[in-house]
Amino acid sequence: MRRMIPILIGMMLVAPLMMLQAQEAKAPFKYKDASPKKHEIKARASQIDPKAKPHPEIGFVFEKDGKVSDYENACVDTRVPSQGKLVIWLMGHNAQLFDRVSSYGLHAIQVHYANGWFGEFGKEPAPADDKFLGKIRLEAATGEDFCPVVNIPKPDGMMERAYQFVKYLEKKNPEGNWGYFISEDGKSLRWDKVIISGSSHGSTTAARFAKHQKVDRVVMFCGPRDQYETWQALPSATPENRYFGFSHVLDGGWKGDHYCRSWELLGLNAFGPIVNVDKMPAPFGNSRRLITDADVKNDDKRAHSSVTPGGAAVKDASGKFIHESVWKYLFTHPVEKVGEAVAADPNCKKDLRSPKKN
Repeated sequence: MRRMIPILIGMMLVAPLMMLQAQEAKAPFKYKDASPKKHEIKARASQIDPKAKPHPEIGFVFEKDGKVSDYENACVDTRVPSQGKLVIWLMGHNAQLFDRVSSYGLHAIQVHYANGWFGEFGKEPAPADDKFLGKIRLEAATGEDFCPVVNIPKPDGMMERAYQFVKYLEKKNPEGNWGYFISEDGKSLRWDKVIISGSSHGSTTAARFAKHQKVDRVVMFCGPRDQYETWQALPSATPENRYFGFSHVLDGGWKGDHYCRSWELLGLNAFGPIVNVDKMPAPFGNSRRLITDADVKNDDKRAHSSVTPGGAAVKDASGKFIHESVWKYLFTHPVEKVGEAVAADPNCKKDLRSPKKN
């Protein structure tokens, strides 16, 4: 019995600590801001983490033409009740997008990671390996060795850049309570609280990363591409109902079946048909596949960029963006609400490697 006493005492001491940790993990998010406002923070990746390095061999540098190119941006609005979710944006900073996601109660960061490889390897003809670009994307996102043609170490991958930036923000902007998104062991982010998002090249990497790492949600604008690859059909760490896509029908990627095939390979037809947001109001039948045919003056390049807030986005007669409800839906619609499954579209060509028939 005497031998059991120290064990029992130890259990009595550890149990309350474990309960406290569990309570903290489940605790609702709270800001630490005495004067709530929208906070916007900007910092250089190379100054946040001295281990970060440029990769000129793939066109990825910290300065170009005498201008700084490794700025990272963050935004949080402490006036808005927080959803306890962190948006990681995988393209160049989009202030108008950040204005919106922060108004939804989301934290947002844009990270500068080694993604300059696409200009070197994303060219036709398609390589024999039908997962070639996907492997490069995964290495760029994780900093782990997935592909022999690039060498992107951990400090220069998206995961580590995002983690280091959030650690910096925890100290620089304590009002935003950025530390909430750091794991309990302090070594990584809480990826289950992350919404990974991007447009075009960035949306494609977001989808490939979410196949590998479970995240809260994936928001894909004008993408995913990689039209000659099949990684989109790989098993997914992130449940398929958490992927959301939005494209314009005049976008070359849409007209070429790049996006529709990716959406089907991702399994999104299990959650509803393709919905034209200009003809059906939110919540768009709870679908994960949204399109628009809004007037872009028949400009396919504008069409590509029109699905995100900015100069290419379409406005109504009063000067207001017409897709505000779409953007909010993509980032906030409850993932458990889904549309009815539909069959694959026979008019969407899945095998784009085969020669086109006359």
